[in-house]
Formats: sequence, C-alpha cells, structure tokens
Amino acid sequence: MIEIDGSYGEGGGQILRNTIALSTITKKPVKVVNIRANRPNPGIKAQHYVAIKSIQELCDAEVEGLEIGSSKITFYPGEIKGGRYRFDIGTAGSITLVFQACILASVQTKKPIKITLTGGTDVKWSPAWDYFEHVFLPLLHKTGVDVKPHLVKRGYYPKGGGEAEIEIKPIETIKPLKLSDHQDFSEVKGIVHIGSLPENISTRIKHTVIKTLLKKAFMTSIKIDKSKTLSPGTGVTLWAESKDTVLGAAVLGEKGVTSEEVGEKAVLNIVREIESGATLDVYAFDQLLPYMVLACKNGVSSCKIRELSNHASTNMWLLQQFFDVDFEALQNETNIHIKIRRKHL
Repeated sequence: MIEIDGSYGEGGGQILRNTIALSTITKKPVKVVNIRANRPNPGIKAQHYVAIKSIQELCDAEVEGLEIGSSKITFYPGEIKGGRYRFDIGTAGSITLVFQACILASVQTKKPIKITLTGGTDVKWSPAWDYFEHVFLPLLHKTGVDVKPHLVKRGYYPKGGGEAEIEIKPIETIKPLKLSDHQDFSEVKGIVHIGSLPENISTRIKHTVIKTLLKKAFMTSIKIDKSKTLSPGTGVTLWAESKDTVLGAAVLGEKGVTSEEVGEKAVLNIVREIESGATLDVYAFDQLLPYMVLACKNGVSSCKIRELSNHASTNMWLLQQFFDVDFEALQNETNIHIKIRRKHL
C-alpha cells in the first residue's frame, strides 16, 4: 500500500483527488493522511467527497474514512466499469475538478462512461467551464484521450445549481505531448459568461478585452453567454490557438472589482503566457502532468511553461510516488523547457 502525506507541498485537495485517480489507474491501494492539513478548514470537503465517491462507484472500490471533515482515507481500487452515472456535489463545489478526477481515473476504461454532475461550473480555485471545454479537453485530446463535454446550465457560488456532463470514450494508448517548438499566436478567442446580473457588466468586460487585445495587435473573437442562475456571477475565459497547442486564461468577477479590471486581468494573463514563449499555460501543464507521465512508455513528453507553480511541483512529487519518472527542467530566458520520461521503460 502506498501512503501519501496530504499536507506535502501545496497540500490542497489536488493531492487527494489525484492520489485516488492514480490508485485506480495503477490498481495500487493507497492511504492518504493529513488531508488538507494546512488549510483553514482541513479535511475532506463536499467536492472532494463527491470526487472520491464518484471514482469509488466507477470502479467498485472499497473505501475507509470517506466522510466530510475526515483527515485520513484508505482506498482499495477495483476495475473501472462503463455506463451512466449522476452525482450531485450539493453545493457550488467545482464540477470541473470532479470531472478531471473522474477522467484521469477512467483513462483505461474498456466501455464508454457518461457522467452528469450538478454543482458549480465557474467557481474560485478551479478551472472555469469554458477553460475546461476550450483549453484542457482539446489539449487532452492531443494525447489521444477522447472526452465529449456538454454544459447544461451554469452555477455560481454560493448556491451552485449548475449542471454539466461528459462522455469518456475508450482509447488504445496515451500519446506523448511534443510541444518544444516555437508557436505563433495571432488571434485570441473568448467567452464572457454572466448569470442573473445586468447585461451591461458582460458588455463592458467584452469591450475592455477587445480594446486591450487590439492594443497588443491581436485579432479577437469574443462571445457573451448569458443565462439565468441561482446565484449571480460573471467571468471571462480567453484562449489562443496555434497549429500545435492552445493557451488559456480565465478570470472570475468579484464584488468590488470592476468589469474593466476583470477584462484587463484576463488579457494580461493570456498575453503574459504568449509572450513567454510557453506552449502550455501554467494551469494546463499542471492538469496534463499525469497524462504526460502515463504517456512516457510511448515516448518523451516535452513542453515550455512560463513558470513552475507550487501546484505542479506537488503534482510531480505525487506522480513519482506511483511511477519511476524523471522531470527535466531547463530554465530559459523567458520560460522553462520541460521533458518527462520514465527512468525504466
């Protein structure tokens, strides 16, 4: 049994979710202790509970200690099954984080899996829905992993009420990502989403994004997605595509932050990634790391990132608890060139 210290490094829910997913892939039982020990409200929260409960059901696992607030859990994985599943996070807990855990756990499925979730689609400290759909999943598709997303309804903090579904299709192999070459980006696309707020807020975000990107000499195509939601909310996701990759950035609106500030921050974030010469943005690299490691038996994965986040460093450490893998990082003038290979194929 592999024992994981949930307080290591960044010490958040990511260690817990990824540990359970990796346990399912490798069929190795795990014990996670000190879950989120460094957080103000330590232990398992609703979205972590649903992520583990979902994976448990997907693979008929035996689990000990799975309770809200629990600081220790033991997980004995079974075989991933196909079929349809529906789970309710019960709060505005992140739908995208639970989906990411389920996708990783199900990457070796022999039959299609369809999962419907209710909760928060666009909430703090997690990928925005449009980032998940237009950045993460297209990049994941380049590894051969085939996931079809569908947004039913958006949900914001605190009431949630959003709904989305994914279909995970069986695949033969996971392919390495080879993203070392320089990429050219000329256009930035985006979606401003808004729910139960005055329409002029989204219009101002959109105009600010277009105006600011034009000053940077980028062509733009920005849409507004307006919906009725249980709680009010807004935000913007931007992405830029090249022939080989896609870079993204997402910003949520907050009380006390103007529409113009939201738009300007999103543009600053995407332009910073482009100008660094990155081939994966900071967040996409973190989210794709497990797949790049799984693909190592089929070759070396490589990419360029603007910086190495604490999240990614913690993820690297965790992956090395399951796989005999090397991470090579070469600091360049504006970015870091990463290569990922197995020590023993």
